[in-house]
Amino acid sequence: MPADQLSVTFAALADPTRRAILARLAQGEATVNELAEPFPISLPAISRHLKVLERAGLITRRRAAQSRPTSLRIDALEEAEEWIDSCRVTWESRMDRLAAHLKQIQQNPSGDG
Repeated sequence: MPADQLSVTFAALADPTRRAILARLAQGEATVNELAEPFPISLPAISRHLKVLERAGLITRRRAAQSRPTSLRIDALEEAEEWIDSCRVTWESRMDRLAAHLKQIQQNPSGDG
């Protein structure tokens, strides 16, 4: 995933309403009205959130008669997860080295050897 797309993805995930929408879509496809139900905001506001999620590639929308069912795109979330996992490996390695260093200091507090 290119860095710019990763930025778009994380920007979309930064909003709690959009994260809640994604959580709902993890349960299955939904219409705009169904997605708007739990929120005290207007349908146009929900539509704007959906556009952000769609631009980030996190959801897909299709036409079905008079409605526009929306569904989650798991692959886009997996790409973000891969990036996070690659960072996690680095962070865990650094923490392991720090823990080993601290253990060494505790075992030899005088610093000789």
